Amino acid sequence: MAEITTLQVDDLQAVKSLYTSVTRNLRKSGNYQWDWIYPNVFIMKSDLKNGHLFGIRDDKAIIAAIVIDDKQGAAYASMDWQDHEGKAACIHRLAVHPDHQGKGLGSKLLRFAEAYIASHGYTSIRLDVYAENAAALGMYQRGGYSERGKVRYPFRKVPYFCFEKVLNK
Repeated sequence: MAEITTLQVDDLQAVKSLYTSVTRNLRKSGNYQWDWIYPNVFIMKSDLKNGHLFGIRDDKAIIAAIVIDDKQGAAYASMDWQDHEGKAACIHRLAVHPDHQGKGLGSKLLRFAEAYIASHGYTSIRLDVYAENAAALGMYQRGGYSERGKVRYPFRKVPYFCFEKVLNK
């Protein structure tokens, strides 16, 4: 399996294709966490331009992706985070193409993110997960992430659980 690389601006169409496939698959199974509003091409362009989007390729197609940055939404301010004194990074939009799910790619991306984040001086990782995404919830719980609360986002009927992992210093 190919290595994880920083994706480039010219990967936009391949990234858009990945997120479209994942969104369709989620919706088919009754999971409405993503739609035509989110994630959108403007967010993807920004992630690529800023060097925050990492992925795994299978030939030319991007089959898995993750965003790593330190952007925390306003809703995160009310969370009871464990790491108050350090520097937190965030994981967003982890996605694995439906044809490649169940092969450990999500866990591979997560391990990559943890190593990347630790090597860049961050002391913890924060993220949120759609409450009805059992696979993602399980992956983060198995990975040692602890639930810190929940947030609600506009146009979403179901809340998102916030998770945190404090890294060894």
